[in-house]
Amino acid sequence: MLKFRKMPVAMFGAFIVLFPWVAPGIAGIDHYPDIMVFAGIYCMITIGLSLLLGYAGQISLGHAAFYGIGAYTSAILTTHYGINPWICMLIGMIISASVAMVVGVPSMKLRGHYLAMATLSFGIIIYIIFNEEAEWTGGPDGMTGIPGLSIFGLQLDSIEKYYYLVWSFVFAALIFTINIIQSPTGRALRAIHASEAAANAVGINVSRFKVIVFIYSAILASIAGSLYAHYLNFINPSSFDLFFAIKLLIMIALGGMHHIWGAILGAFLITFLSYEWLHYFEEYEVIVYGFILLFVTIFLPDGLAGLPAIIGQRVRRKRSGAGGI
Repeated sequence: MLKFRKMPVAMFGAFIVLFPWVAPGIAGIDHYPDIMVFAGIYCMITIGLSLLLGYAGQISLGHAAFYGIGAYTSAILTTHYGINPWICMLIGMIISASVAMVVGVPSMKLRGHYLAMATLSFGIIIYIIFNEEAEWTGGPDGMTGIPGLSIFGLQLDSIEKYYYLVWSFVFAALIFTINIIQSPTGRALRAIHASEAAANAVGINVSRFKVIVFIYSAILASIAGSLYAHYLNFINPSSFDLFFAIKLLIMIALGGMHHIWGAILGAFLITFLSYEWLHYFEEYEVIVYGFILLFVTIFLPDGLAGLPAIIGQRVRRKRSGAGGI
């Protein structure tokens, strides 16, 4: 039985459902549904990363690679072989899960910066493959002519239709992930985060749980990559580079990696910064991201999702101080 607080999910769901109907009538944000499609795609990745980093405590700089594997699997199989896009998406998930298992079994034995370097190396290798295998991937020029998606003959040929498709995937991933967090598996992951030695001592198979959550997060990233490819009908390696991997970490750090809703909030904010608000900075965009990460690390270690708790603590301190006078 699924376990989750229905009210936050229902309120968020109502916002998502109504947004494409409300936004076009408001000057200045009439194009926001298009940006919200990308926000949803990135939410798919950050939901998995939140479970991996925030709850299991395992850092990964390689999820841009799984995002790219999903995108290129869908692109190659549809354009070169004419396979149904939904089947291609499933194949991409299987490939990503298989690669995640191969990479995860040895990598998840590492900790801290060693694990970060291992996943970073994996991401760089996959990025080089995307660039160099031009016969299959189109090389730096990318791939065009990727077909769109359809459901029972209904072409998802408008922003609104694709918007609802993407956010349906996001809500399915959100509810399933919340259920994991509140299940014995979630308690095991939190125990591993707190102390792997203690988790081992109470009988938790640490290596198994770490690999499973790594595979799960890779599958979500692969689905997001397929959705991205079929939406734009074009991909190139620059969408899956090291900077994007770092941007994913900024998303969950800004929102709060220990909170699943924080991961969604961070994806929202960074998506709008990237596509809407930071174009004024042009080549200085990277510096802005650096300041954001530095500020969050120093002043908001739990991200924006932890801000209410910080405010509450300060209010209680003031009240206790005033009561002692």
